[in-house]
Amino acid sequence: MISTYDELLRSGTELIELDARAVRVSISVVSCLTPAQLDAPTPCVGWTLRDLLEHMIVQHKGFAASAHGEGDIALWKPQPLSDDPIAEYRAAAEQVLAAFAEPGVLERQFPLPEVRGGIVIPAPLAISFHFIDYVVHAWDVARALGATVEFEDDLLSAGLPVAEAVPRGADREQPDASFAPVIEAPDATGLDRILTVLGRSPRWPE
Repeated sequence: MISTYDELLRSGTELIELDARAVRVSISVVSCLTPAQLDAPTPCVGWTLRDLLEHMIVQHKGFAASAHGEGDIALWKPQPLSDDPIAEYRAAAEQVLAAFAEPGVLERQFPLPEVRGGIVIPAPLAISFHFIDYVVHAWDVARALGATVEFEDDLLSAGLPVAEAVPRGADREQPDASFAPVIEAPDATGLDRILTVLGRSPRWPE
């Protein structure tokens, strides 16, 4: 079982598989929404479910582009949802999964124009970013829908060191920060532990 971030980054195809599993859980959760729920609040401060889905869709497309060496920031700009957000989300998710499954992808460098003004990083590191995002975003969507989401223990064990590696400090207090300051919850385990490390309250919206 993966227990450190370095182990995850060295795991190669296992990392890609873990990411795919997280994304497929997100597809399952998104498939449960109805149009009437698109204006519901989410754990992402200031975002409705519509905003969150637009973000998730463009992030899939952006990471897929990065897997092909494309670093155009315009590819990461959210677009209004189509009339069929479930199908649109599924298509974007399948696009990034196909890109990550290409032969030789782990040897590539990924440009990420949204990160720190634009960086280029090794594929395993980039895929790990995508992986933890979709563990958390699957939960975000589920909570917005008043539902729950479950991940298998090995996936959560691999996700925790990624969550713990996310930089802490003043940047997390900015309005546009991806993650809020850590919520101290020493007894939290599993998904709850990942959420609190990344500043999400497992009890949201309380």
